[in-house]
Amino acid sequence: MAGVAKILDGHVLDKSDKEVDLNDEKYKGKVIGLYFSAHWCPPCRKFTPKLIEFYEKYHEEKKFEIIFVSSDNDEEAFDEYYKEMPWLKYDFNEQDKKDKIDEKYEVDGIPRLVLLDGDTGDVICDDAKKKIGDTDKDGEKFPWKAEEK
Repeated sequence: MAGVAKILDGHVLDKSDKEVDLNDEKYKGKVIGLYFSAHWCPPCRKFTPKLIEFYEKYHEEKKFEIIFVSSDNDEEAFDEYYKEMPWLKYDFNEQDKKDKIDEKYEVDGIPRLVLLDGDTGDVICDDAKKKIGDTDKDGEKFPWKAEEK
């Protein structure tokens, strides 16, 4: 998974704050969702439970992993919000790099869910939030590749 691993530069953590190696064999062939969200954002707070439900239902079957990329203003709010989430997180202390990730994926509003090919880092779907929230709640066409938009 050199693609996503290289983009995130090793700053991905699990629920116990241990660094995750996205080059590990268990991540090979996975779709990686970058979930841009924040505790203070009402639309995010509304969408997160839907995303959790989708993730818990389909992440194994559809080889899907999510990494929370926070736009919170402080680590306390980040930690409180992340407690609700069952997936990985991008290290809150890497804000300079996080800003570059926002720029790379043209994040100009949250919540936003961008799906990447884990092996290459290529964007598969740049608006997966809309798919999960509205047009394909059951993930029948997941991961919503460009030709299926």
